Parts: sequence; structure tokens; C-alpha cells
Amino acid sequence: MVPSGLSAASRRELSLLLRDNPPLVTASLAASTLGLTPAAASRRLAAWSRSGWLARVRRGAYVPVPIESPSADVALEDPWPVAVTMFAPCYIGGWSAAEHWGLTEQIFRSVCVMTLKRPYDRRPVLRKVRFDLHTVAQSHLIGLKTVWRRGTRVQVSDPARTLVDMLTAPSLGGGIRHVAEMLTTLLREYPKETPKLLLYAEKLGIGAVYKRLGYLLQRDHAAAGSAELITACRQRMTAGYARLDPALPADRLVTAWRVWVPDSELREPAS
Repeated sequence: MVPSGLSAASRRELSLLLRDNPPLVTASLAASTLGLTPAAASRRLAAWSRSGWLARVRRGAYVPVPIESPSADVALEDPWPVAVTMFAPCYIGGWSAAEHWGLTEQIFRSVCVMTLKRPYDRRPVLRKVRFDLHTVAQSHLIGLKTVWRRGTRVQVSDPARTLVDMLTAPSLGGGIRHVAEMLTTLLREYPKETPKLLLYAEKLGIGAVYKRLGYLLQRDHAAAGSAELITACRQRMTAGYARLDPALPADRLVTAWRVWVPDSELREPAS
């Protein structure tokens, strides 16, 4: 749909609403900005959407359509600010944070969002962008950095917290093999982040992190100055057993780390 003409009054209202370049236009924003009732604001937004000036994301939420766009069927220009608006309190984590920090060159097709909400739909597609939503506890909002995206403050997990999240749930990094590669990158590119791995693991209280981290460090980095970190993981190791990657077969038990490891991930420790 090509945007249709607006009256002078409607054009002034729309310009006022979009003046600060909001990532998402909601009925509550329109009501407060234009001095309308919530119901009137919703009707106004719906009318602008029908005219092609706004594109509907979901009920009561829209994004502006660029003036140069040939149609209103637009993708999100930047999904991070939209995630903050739609799913707050939240932070960008997992593979999306790993991409941001340069921990991986892998291309992921969705945005990983860690949120306090418990959404019914955990993989919504909003304006051609898929979001993967993962629920976390309030106490887990640690190890976050603020970045600015289109004038919006967005929280993203720092490199060490990103790794700890992926060691907690390897699926957040695309599987343990990718997580192991990103751990290697972190140790090489962000050496000052290394002590935070244990700090965050301790604060989050997830024992499987020590088992997976210790195993990977001993397997891949025992000869690269990681002895102190390996010893710390062993000292903090909890009782019970964990899978190196819950999505993969549990072929062998590595008793030293109380971790079940697929045959494909069994290798001699670095020496």
C-alpha cells in the first residue's frame, strides 16, 4: 500500500508523534503525546495504519513506514529497541549478544531476548523478524551493559555473562560446539572478562556451568594458562551429573567433571 494523503491537522499530529523517532508507536504513547483518550489514540493509529503511514506490529503497536518505502509491508529497521518496548524488563542475550560482541561469525535468523515475562508465544514474528523469548528471574539481571540503538537504551549481556548463559543452556549459543568456539574467542579477545565467568556462575547458582566450563577448559585450553580457572571450576563443582549439551546423546560419562559427553565431543585434553 502506498501511503495516502493526510489532512493538515492529521499530518501535524503524526509529525508530533514521530518527532523523537520512537522505535515503536503504541496507543499509550499516542494518548500521552496527543492528549487523547486511549480509545481515541487506538483509533487514530489504526487509521494511519490503513492509510499506509504506520505498519502494525501487533495489536496496539506500530512502526513508522519510511517515506521512501514503496509499501507498508516493511521489516523492522532495528529489532533491539522494539524488543525493549515489547518484552521489558529484558535484555538481549545468547547468540544475539554473542554477535554484538564479536564472539561468533555465525549468522542467526532470530533475536534472542531474555525477559522476566512468561509469554504464551515464545517465538513471535513481528514485521518479518523472529524473536526467541526466554524467561529469567529478576535476580538474574546481572552482568548487563547499556548500548544505545536508535536513541533507545538497550540492555545486553556482557561477554562473560553471555558465555555463562550459553553454558547454562547451550541452545542459547546454537549448541555446545559453537559455545566452545565462542569460549575460545572470549579467552583470546576478552581476557579481562575471564574472572567474571566464575563470578556470574556463583551468583546465578547453576552447578552445571562449572562442569561444562571445566570440561571445555581442560579439553581445549589446559595448555593455554587456564589451570587456575580449571581448578576453581573443580572446587565449585556440585554433586550430580549434567549433560554437556542436553540436545545431544549422552554417550560417555567423564567422571572427573561429572558430565555426560557425546562421542563427537570427546577429545584428549590440550597439552
